[in-house]
Amino acid sequence: MVAGWFTGDGERFRLLGTRCSACGAVFFPREDTYCRNPGCTGGELEEVPLSRRGRVWSYTDSRYRPPSPYVTDPELPWKPYALIAVELEAERMVVLGQAAPGISVAELAVGMEVEVVPGVLHEDAETTWTTWHWRPTGVRG
Repeated sequence: MVAGWFTGDGERFRLLGTRCSACGAVFFPREDTYCRNPGCTGGELEEVPLSRRGRVWSYTDSRYRPPSPYVTDPELPWKPYALIAVELEAERMVVLGQAAPGISVAELAVGMEVEVVPGVLHEDAETTWTTWHWRPTGVRG
């Protein structure tokens, strides 16, 4: 888990971004030092929860084991997963993330509504690394 990138659980799970008080630009991943908008002279940055739902902007599948620093066990077979770029209309941004387990590219379409849900990136005997996933609305997992 990357501290400060998301919060809550279940229906309260949200990605966290930051908003510039001067220009209103929203950033994810969060920015805590300065406004990244090149046209802004800068303002204070406040933490804001991002929209829970968005629309699929693009998607693809990952069919190969990525190199380090991605954590995988080379002894286990590789399980492909879908990657989804989701447009958050209110924030005027696109956020990339994995599809929820069990969701394949065959079940996705550009423009379909998805929601952010908590997920597990990797776990071992001592640690569970948490992340976010995108899941089509109306699908329970």
